[in-house]
Amino acid sequence: MHNELLQSPDLTLAADSNVTLYYKRDDRNYVTELFGKEFPAIVNGFFSIHLDKGFVVQPHWHPSVNEMVYVICGEVKTTVFNPFTQHRMTYCLRPGQVAVFPKGWFHWIVGVGEHSHFLTIFDRPTADVVLGSDFLRCTPPEIMNMAYCIDPAKYAEAVSPITESVILGPPLCCDPSAAQGAWPAAHYPQSYPQTGAWGYGYGPGQGVPQHHAGAGYSGAGYPGIGNGMMPMMPGAGV
Repeated sequence: MHNELLQSPDLTLAADSNVTLYYKRDDRNYVTELFGKEFPAIVNGFFSIHLDKGFVVQPHWHPSVNEMVYVICGEVKTTVFNPFTQHRMTYCLRPGQVAVFPKGWFHWIVGVGEHSHFLTIFDRPTADVVLGSDFLRCTPPEIMNMAYCIDPAKYAEAVSPITESVILGPPLCCDPSAAQGAWPAAHYPQSYPQTGAWGYGYGPGQGVPQHHAGAGYSGAGYPGIGNGMMPMMPGAGV
């Protein structure tokens, strides 16, 4: 296979993913990146994300790439909207566990641990992201009224805090403690398997992530089902 890049005398096959800052909310919530523009030899790419409890990688989607979340430390809750079932699919992830967002599916990630670090890895050397914040702030209130019968004045007021593209929320102008109150805590079974096989629950490095096929949480005590996943009925939650 002919590849001019690999035959270049200036070829570099190592890079530092800490160098290029993609987005910074504050010193504990920020994103660095490593993609083709930073590292030409890479055939995929990723964001390295630091996220505190109660903060969120805001809703967004990727039109042309698939994404995998890999947790290094801490704990996060990933949610993706399944366009075929019209349900949200939520997974609680701890170190070493992964979740996948198919191309074009709307999703977000909430920090559950005090300080989480995780990678979002893409199957191309670009993220190609469309941000929910841009969709909300750039859609005219009169269009929301025409399309969904939403009061245009109330819509304009609701989105007024979004003055620019937001990747990690809530915005600095928002009280994080108030936002945290809207997000229910994750629930886990009291026991989990002692091996890495599919099972009822999981502990650090064990079992599989907890899965909610619908939306929301209704507490612990779910019955075990064949493959160890625990589907939920549609309801409220993130």
